[in-house]
Amino acid sequence: MKPTDNDNPPASVKAAWRERIRTERAAVPREERDAETAALARAFAGLEGTTVCCYVPFGTEPGSVELLDVLRDAGRRVLLPVVPAARGPLDWAEYSGKSSLATGVFPPVLEPTGPRLGPHAVAEADVVLVPALAVDRVGVRLGKGAGYYDRSLVLAARKTRFVAVIRDTELVDRLPAEPHDVRMHAALTPGRGLVELAGRREV
Repeated sequence: MKPTDNDNPPASVKAAWRERIRTERAAVPREERDAETAALARAFAGLEGTTVCCYVPFGTEPGSVELLDVLRDAGRRVLLPVVPAARGPLDWAEYSGKSSLATGVFPPVLEPTGPRLGPHAVAEADVVLVPALAVDRVGVRLGKGAGYYDRSLVLAARKTRFVAVIRDTELVDRLPAEPHDVRMHAALTPGRGLVELAGRREV
């Protein structure tokens, strides 16, 4: 049974969604995960824009470090997040290859070691690829709950597109939403490619 928001505050419903999706991701066989990564690589190569904010997947997140090289090989400038020691918007630095990555403040998450560009560097991006556990048809994104991306995406330029990277089954009809949630323009999945969402088409 899917989590429901009937008679429950959004925070508790989100927690139920997170538990369910993490369990489902952990059950995905390695060969299926590899096939999804290969499909995402093809989708990544087709993304439009000169500068792309991305992230280094870890754990059961869809994708791999190699997807960053797919973007660079396609001529994109790739910026990666640097998590601040104190809660706030993400800092950013340019990705220049696997050797430029090191463990950040939340091991085992890898971060770029190059010069810090500041939180407002996200405004330089044409596309921000956003990690997500799920996203719904109107762009509501379910993250891990720390709020770093919600605090960061509000600094982006009006032209910047927000794209949640998820598995096919994680594009759902409805998720619980809160006022601070920043909505996505699209979802990128292995099987469906880039899926436009209803909530942010005006941007």
